[in-house]
Amino acid sequence: MNARCPLCGGIRTDGTTTLTAELGFGIVVVWHVPARVCAQCGEEWLADATASRLEAMIASAQANQEVVEVAEWQDRAA
Repeated sequence: MNARCPLCGGIRTDGTTTLTAELGFGIVVVWHVPARVCAQCGEEWLADATASRLEAMIASAQANQEVVEVAEWQDRAA
């Protein structure tokens, strides 16, 4: 992955972010999600596998009609 931020030209490094998703009837918050973060502007990028897993977490909360779902990202060591 390119180390330069396409928005500002800063350097992107490994870091974490917090994802918040509004479901209309509730909200999902996931802490410590791995991301590439620009050291200059703070913009964040997720790997495709990370985004897919987040989508599954959100879909589960939506299917269960969770009003508030708060989770901490956990790596799955197969």
